[in-house]
Amino acid sequence: MASTEGDRREEEEAPHNEDEDTGAQVAPIVKLEEVAVTTGEEDEDAILDLKSKLYRFDKDGNQWKERGAGTVKLLKHKQSGKVRLVMRQSKTLKICANHLVLPTMSVQEHAGNDKSCVWHAADFADGELKNELFCIRFGSVENCKTFMEMFTEVAESQKSKEENKEASSTAGLLEKLSVEEKKPEDKAEEEAPPAKEKESKSEDAEKKAEEPASST
Repeated sequence: MASTEGDRREEEEAPHNEDEDTGAQVAPIVKLEEVAVTTGEEDEDAILDLKSKLYRFDKDGNQWKERGAGTVKLLKHKQSGKVRLVMRQSKTLKICANHLVLPTMSVQEHAGNDKSCVWHAADFADGELKNELFCIRFGSVENCKTFMEMFTEVAESQKSKEENKEASSTAGLLEKLSVEEKKPEDKAEEEAPPAKEKESKSEDAEKKAEEPASST
């Protein structure tokens, strides 16, 4: 009798296995649908992608302020060929920098630090154009050199595109002017034949006047 009571107590006190599969299926309360997320970079190709930390110069405080740590990219548009610099924070994906690389831009090594470089840009990261002085720092000297070389190469390529565009527009303007100059000459040539016809008619009239009247 004592043994049966002891067995019962052991069964009651024994912990239940929480991981035991009961075979029950619980349907999800809310069904989540897959949503396509767009980044605005779908029509661009990344020609540079490096981890870095970005700073901007605060003129009021006369000091450098950190914008965020993440990945800096140079994105080339598939159709226009324009290149923009975009950097997002690694955790929040907040945009730290967003501006075009223009022919007038130049990048320089930051004094006293061969892993950093600086440049000026009209940036649109905050939703409006602001003239900013940026400083970017990389984990190695090699990455900093790669960034500077690619930045300079892009700026020079954009400069050549602008020169070609100007040359083509100038050529088109000259061609238009040459066509317009020819038009008055063409009109003069078109108007010339009627004048000759008038002269020939007057000559015929003079000849008839000089002819003697026929005798009857």
